Amino acid sequence: MPVIHVCAWRLLNRKVAETGATGVVTLIKNIGQVERPPGIAPERHLKLDFADITEPREGEVMPGSEHVEQLLGYFEAWDRSAPLVVHCYAGVSRSTAGAFIAACQLRPDRDEAEWASEIRRLSPTATPNARLVALADAALGRNGRMIRALTTIGRGEDCFDGVPFALDLSHRQP
Repeated sequence: MPVIHVCAWRLLNRKVAETGATGVVTLIKNIGQVERPPGIAPERHLKLDFADITEPREGEVMPGSEHVEQLLGYFEAWDRSAPLVVHCYAGVSRSTAGAFIAACQLRPDRDEAEWASEIRRLSPTATPNARLVALADAALGRNGRMIRALTTIGRGEDCFDGVPFALDLSHRQP
């Protein structure tokens, strides 16, 4: 089932167990603090270490094109037979950007603005990391459409942890 579950780090193990996910994408700073959830094979756990920033900041690792390349490669290799969990620290910015990127990559037949609106409908707190999305927009040849879609939905509601959500990538029949 091609569904991506998005959540905060503190919900990771529970979300994997609840959904039967067989893959996890971790987008967090200080990656060593995150343990692979039970039942997830090492090769199905992508761990990318960078801060939730959009501009350079001394002592911080900013999302880079190498991170986006790894994300795109992981999403392309995902067999979509079981759910995937994408998480970051709070489930607000990096993870929602990851889900948006996956949706745009794996379902190019659907408009970027539709995906962004769907994410906003599912999670009022979602605020996809603009740098990560801009890099993916360039890598996927979207000519700024992904960034414009984020601008349309705006910043999500302030929160400590984001509202978890599931993004269904299946093709729906009219």
